[in-house]
Amino acid sequence: MKIDYQNLEKRIKINFRNKDLLIKSLTHKSFNKDNNNEKIEFLGDRVLGLVMAKKLLEIYPNEKEGILDKKFASLVNKKTCLQIANKLDLQRYILTLDLRNKKKMIEDKVLADSCEALIGSIYLDKGFSIVEKFILDFWSTHIKDSIITQIDAKTKLQEYSLKKFKKLPIYKIISNTGPRHKPLFKIGVKLVDTKLFTGNGKSKKDAEQHAAFLCLQSIKKI
Repeated sequence: MKIDYQNLEKRIKINFRNKDLLIKSLTHKSFNKDNNNEKIEFLGDRVLGLVMAKKLLEIYPNEKEGILDKKFASLVNKKTCLQIANKLDLQRYILTLDLRNKKKMIEDKVLADSCEALIGSIYLDKGFSIVEKFILDFWSTHIKDSIITQIDAKTKLQEYSLKKFKKLPIYKIISNTGPRHKPLFKIGVKLVDTKLFTGNGKSKKDAEQHAAFLCLQSIKKI
């Protein structure tokens, strides 16, 4: 099946001068071991980091480095790149080897890596200003949502509970579903005077953070 790369160019509003560079950025090493997107992904990862670091310093000129580090990590990690890849529907454009000659789901890591490679190819073909605009446009929601409160919610809830009740919050696992390689945890948290708040996440840590965040929202500490 022929891949319509022009459709992707319309999605990202960028017309590549070098179409081969775009295709290479979406070619996995399983499809072509010599001419693939590994090195472009390496570049794209650094370009994404530079753009985000620059933007965070513009938004938070007086913020502490530790807080900026956490905001930065939430914006450039594989989870966020995967979300952007899904938003762009990159799975339709990635070349991978399918030994059974059937359409298959592309792994999350391949999608996230391809998103970074796409960034690298835009930089090489169009320069910094265009790739910066692309990143800031497609990451705009994530930039707005890069609130450190949810990342630090568990610590904040613990401090609040100790100060008010002299007791730690109580966490408990409610469920652990999904396949082993892609689990989904549901964890509850309760303070002395609150109901049980439940959070979801791909790890216990994420689910605890989500639950703590919801609890803090309820008691107006966020």
